[in-house]
Amino acid sequence: MVRLFVAVELENADTWRKILEFRDVVASCSIDGGIKPVEDENIHLTLRFIGEVPEIHVPRIIECLNVVRNFKKFSLSLRGVGAFPSVARPRVVWVGVREGAEELRIVRNSFENCLKTLAEEDREEFVPHITVARIKGRYRHECLLTYIRKYELVDFGVSPVTQVKLKKSQLTPKGPIYSDVAVFRLKNDG
Repeated sequence: MVRLFVAVELENADTWRKILEFRDVVASCSIDGGIKPVEDENIHLTLRFIGEVPEIHVPRIIECLNVVRNFKKFSLSLRGVGAFPSVARPRVVWVGVREGAEELRIVRNSFENCLKTLAEEDREEFVPHITVARIKGRYRHECLLTYIRKYELVDFGVSPVTQVKLKKSQLTPKGPIYSDVAVFRLKNDG
């Protein structure tokens, strides 16, 4: 079995750094490791979590994802922050996508039907976001609320989307290790 997901990674270093700054202030609200920040190299936008699938399905999943090569490159504008399921009861702290969200949905929908026979159905509504931290235990509530309010309208910048990746996630006690399984390059304009 292999654990897979489809991702878009940040291609603009300045935008990535600004997101890491927010992640670090969120992590500063942790008590005894209660807030688990996402590792620098693991910051990404999950287009579709596939989950555990037999290794034999991987070539067919790659075939399903090949359709994304038909799409033109576009940009993501990253703005605002929040938490799932809510700021009052956070489990995941995220950075939002302002522009480019519709393009992400279109790309995701292009391979969704094909994946249905190979992976569990995704019951969650797709809300484009970049997870920066997970709340696993104790943290200073007022500290986290202050930072979420401070950053809720912050513009983190723009990042081009020139490729979509099929990634493998290997879970370890120190955190997940991600590796590329396949890279699908988007078309240039014209």
